[in-house]
Amino acid sequence: MTPEEYEARSLYEQLQPGDRVEVIHGVTVGSSANWSTKTTGEVLRRERRRHGLHFRRSTDDKVYSDVLILARDDGELTTVTIDEYTRLRRL
Repeated sequence: MTPEEYEARSLYEQLQPGDRVEVIHGVTVGSSANWSTKTTGEVLRRERRRHGLHFRRSTDDKVYSDVLILARDDGELTTVTIDEYTRLRRL
């Protein structure tokens, strides 16, 4: 785990409803295109969701992702999956 991943994971564990955060998520396309997207909002809750996206890697289909449910400034609700490409910053 890189220092950036450790920092994001530690902050994720400390977040409480009402905290304001900025989430920067890196997206890699192919071998050379690296994009990022930024989402800012108030934490409504954090949770671990079960999904079956990697069913071929996990024969018992028990795969989980950590997610943040945020209320953006315009009132929109959004869900952000936390992974190794995610950077969190408390505002």
